[in-house]
Amino acid sequence: MKNFAKIAILFVFAVLLLDIAFDAADFMRFNIDGDPVDGPLGALLAVIFAGGGLVIAGVVMLVVGAVLAVVFAGVGVIVVGALGVAAVAVALALSPLLLPLLVPVAIVWYLASRNRKVHMEQPLKPAQPAA
Repeated sequence: MKNFAKIAILFVFAVLLLDIAFDAADFMRFNIDGDPVDGPLGALLAVIFAGGGLVIAGVVMLVVGAVLAVVFAGVGVIVVGALGVAAVAVALALSPLLLPLLVPVAIVWYLASRNRKVHMEQPLKPAQPAA
């Protein structure tokens, strides 16, 4: 079944290629200064012009992407800095109001650190020499 699918797809592409080759004069037609250009030369020129337009569009998209990356990175740094300054300002404004809340937190912190110091003061057992 897999071989049949490969052969069928190859056949369909071959038929499409033949259709394009025989009908190139019909759909590859354009005007240059009002004069119609068609036939094999028209098909060749149309492919060249379309390919050139795609190359130019790709270059333009790369340049615009690079410029936007630089601009947005700069704006992002400024925004993060502004948010940091605002956070510090809010913390400074709220610190007198948070003092009653910080007293119990400081007491719990002191008790927890005191319990930790007791565990740290236990002497270590000396290492046994290897026999």
